[in-house]
Amino acid sequence: MRALIDKRTWLTVFRLPSYAPELNPAEGVWAHLKRSLANLAPFTIDGLAAAVRTRLKRLQYRPDLLNGFIAQTGLITTPP
Repeated sequence: MRALIDKRTWLTVFRLPSYAPELNPAEGVWAHLKRSLANLAPFTIDGLAAAVRTRLKRLQYRPDLLNGFIAQTGLITTPP
C-alpha cells in the first residue's frame, strides 16, 4: 500500500481512527436531512423515499453547505 501511495504525488492520505463519526462529513449531511424530514408524515415508504431523494438533490446545488459539513470535521481541505 505504501508503494502505491508514494507513486502518486497528488494523493494525500490521512490515518483516521476506526470509528470517528465527528470526522465523517456524511454524518453532517444525514443530520441535516433528518432535521428537514422531522415533521414530514408520508403515507408510504415510496413517499418517504421520494422526499429523501428530493432533499438530497437540493443539497447537490448548495456547495457552500456541503463545504460546511467538510469544514465542521476540522480536517484540512487543501493539499499540503
